[in-house]
Amino acid sequence: METQLAHSHNEEHMQSSDILRDIVIGMSDGLTVPFALAAGLSGAVQSTGLIVIAGLAEIAAGSIAMGLGGYLAGKTENDHYNSELKREYDEVEKLPEKEKEEVKEFFAGLGLTEELQNQAVEEMTKDKDKWVEFMMKYELGLDKPDPKRARKSAFNIGASYIVGGLIPLSPYFFLKDGIEGLKISAGITLVCLFIFGYFKSKMTGVNPIGGAIRVTIIGALAAGCAFAVAKLIAR
Repeated sequence: METQLAHSHNEEHMQSSDILRDIVIGMSDGLTVPFALAAGLSGAVQSTGLIVIAGLAEIAAGSIAMGLGGYLAGKTENDHYNSELKREYDEVEKLPEKEKEEVKEFFAGLGLTEELQNQAVEEMTKDKDKWVEFMMKYELGLDKPDPKRARKSAFNIGASYIVGGLIPLSPYFFLKDGIEGLKISAGITLVCLFIFGYFKSKMTGVNPIGGAIRVTIIGALAAGCAFAVAKLIAR
């Protein structure tokens, strides 16, 4: 029962970590890219209608591209695990003594006596599936991925991109002047980037304030450069 609970807790922890990582990836680009695009268009056109249409098109394209990237990453992870799993089964079948020595080396590294090492190896190698699972985890450092990971990742990243992208674009829905829309958009987006950067840095163990400032500056620079280039071209 305790083992089952521990396994369940571990799975929930891993899934939560994957979801947070997906949200960070999607929100990071979702906040920055549409913000820079809207800022650039604000420097070239007055019509907020055009900015909204272009912004929504970019959000649609960006969310699909980011979601597809997440899907391919998850698919690659699953394919890699299955390939290594097949190879490990072959080695256990064809080279059992060599594989047993590797199991014994692991237990020796834990400081077990020779007698306990032999007992542990004998017990571990009775069940081929458990033996292979052990080798995958402790020899190769691979945990079994969620078979639905690719689809979940695609959805999480794509949805996070859409949410992030609508934040800088939202003021343009209610204003007719592009520059006024940009001012409000910049205020809202920079605050959101600071908050997002703070929690992202806290999650990854980086100084939260420093990380928040860096994320905010990157977003501001991207939008500022896009606006300046658009102004120069529009002259």
